[in-house]
Amino acid sequence: MAENKAIGELFDLTGKTALVTGASSGLGTRFAETLAGAGARVVAVARRKDRLDGLVERIAAAGGEALAVTADVTDRGAMAAAFDAAEAQWGAVSILINNAGISGQKRALDITEADWRAVLDTNLDAVWFNAQEAAKRMVKAGRSGTIINIASVLGFRVATTLAAYAVAKAGVVQMTSALALELARHGIRVNAIAPGYIRTEINEAFFSSPAGEELIKAIPQRRIGTPADLDGTLLLLASQQASGFMTGSTVVVDGGHMLISK
Repeated sequence: MAENKAIGELFDLTGKTALVTGASSGLGTRFAETLAGAGARVVAVARRKDRLDGLVERIAAAGGEALAVTADVTDRGAMAAAFDAAEAQWGAVSILINNAGISGQKRALDITEADWRAVLDTNLDAVWFNAQEAAKRMVKAGRSGTIINIASVLGFRVATTLAAYAVAKAGVVQMTSALALELARHGIRVNAIAPGYIRTEINEAFFSSPAGEELIKAIPQRRIGTPADLDGTLLLLASQQASGFMTGSTVVVDGGHMLISK
């Protein structure tokens, strides 16, 4: 009979170092706390130092380990320094969560070159270069690892005023597959999570409005998600024990949103 691993062992990240971008709010904060709760040492990266410091304090108070690094994900030098800081503290990063992103809501005819560039720089280019940076360091250290890109259901669908965002997230889906194919021989897995609508401080007001309530009614589960709804998927993809034979996958977590017609 095959040996069965305890559930706790399947998702145990003890000894792993995880770097999370966009960790100062929303999903990034939840991802950092969830990984720390599973035993990972977390490098929390974002631009808002005060928010990062508060996150590190909460993780420490819960018995975890975390390091705050202030950096803009579009600044390659700053991100290289963030990886350097992680290595100086705990050694090579073995889990990268490519989470930072912006929405840039504007109608297609009103998007300027600067608007377009800002969304693509953050949501696509930074994801690529940070994944590449992490992978190079994993290979150099002779370590396996996992890269988790945060895509979106809008990588498969479209929505008014979110053209640039949808294009970028579609690119993230394809990027995940392309990197998974090339990095598999190095023992590096690359997967993505494509969330549907998730309630955070940024969209709380909208989803409490009549327009937001109408949108919620169109979702098969008749609700939007909470950051906690992504905990299981995150831990699944982060754990070699739980998902060691998964790479190139984009896992949709959306309450059935993708099931309805465009």
